[in-house]
Amino acid sequence: MGQDREAPLRSDAQRNRTRILEVALAELTRSADTPLSTIAKKAGVGQGTFYRHFPTREALVLEIYRHEMQQVADTAAPLLCGREPDRALREWMDELARFAMTKAGLADAIRQATGAPGTQKPGHAPVTEAAERLLRAAERAGTIRPGITVDDLFLAIGGLWTLDPRGDWQPRATLLLDLVMDALRVGAPGR
Repeated sequence: MGQDREAPLRSDAQRNRTRILEVALAELTRSADTPLSTIAKKAGVGQGTFYRHFPTREALVLEIYRHEMQQVADTAAPLLCGREPDRALREWMDELARFAMTKAGLADAIRQATGAPGTQKPGHAPVTEAAERLLRAAERAGTIRPGITVDDLFLAIGGLWTLDPRGDWQPRATLLLDLVMDALRVGAPGR
């Protein structure tokens, strides 16, 4: 019987993996060509440890992308627990904006990683599911207009992906997302 899931990592191995991902995110955002040895050294791990976690550059880049997407998705539930659904949705869009800037900063590294034959980018399912959960909660609460789909939301906030991650993108993202949120609230039955 085959093993479908990887065994959970020991706590020290998980710390190493997390440290590698944090350093790699920063370094590859600065330069897609950062040597893996530089990332390992800055993460404070040996080459063997590094390659046990990430045997190739592609594996590392795709895991950063997947990890960052999952981080965004994972913020939805706590936001819904502590806020009104429309506020949770708006705050989650800020998380999505940070992810968009990370993705834009890593664009060259992602293109290089996904350009290898047989390699494909991780799916967007976690982020899509989180957006769906937030939209439906706000719709049930009557704080956004009914019938908005995840595709509608992502098309409306697509301007985020055109912002320069190296510039002062935050004020512009806040303005764009406030405009989108205002539009979502127009025609809401509870307003």
